[in-house]
Amino acid sequence: MTGGRLPRGIRNHNPGNIRRTATLWRGMSVDQSADPAFIVFQEPLWGLRALGRLLRTYYDIYHCRTIAAIIDRYAPPTENDTAAYRASVAAALRVAVDQPLVRDVPTWVGLMQAIVRHENGVGDYYSPDLYRSAAQMALD
Repeated sequence: MTGGRLPRGIRNHNPGNIRRTATLWRGMSVDQSADPAFIVFQEPLWGLRALGRLLRTYYDIYHCRTIAAIIDRYAPPTENDTAAYRASVAAALRVAVDQPLVRDVPTWVGLMQAIVRHENGVGDYYSPDLYRSAAQMALD
C-alpha cells in the first residue's frame, strides 16, 4: 500500500479481484467505470460472497477439491506465481496443497481469508463475522 491508498480489491469491494466477465453478480455497482478490468461491488459483503460463490462453483462443478486445483483455476500461472499462491493459501489453512477440503462455512472462511490476504498483499480488512456471513450466503 503506497501513500495510504487502499489496494485495488479493497477499493472495489472486490477483495478476491474477480475479473469482469458477462456474469452479473449480486451486489455489483451499477457504475463499473471505476475499474476497466475488475468488478466493482456496492459493499464488501457482496464481493466476499462473489468470491465464495466462485469457489463453490470450482468445488461443485469443476471438482476442484484441493488448494492446488482451486488456485490453479483461480490464479493461472500466466498471471500469477501459482506455486507461491498455493503455498500461501495452504499455510494459512494449515493443510497440504493436495489435501481434499470440506465444503463448509469454516473452511470457506479460511479459504476466502487466505485468498483476500494474498490478492491484496496485506492483512485482513474485514471482520470474521463478515467473512462468515459471506461464506454462509455463498454456500446456501
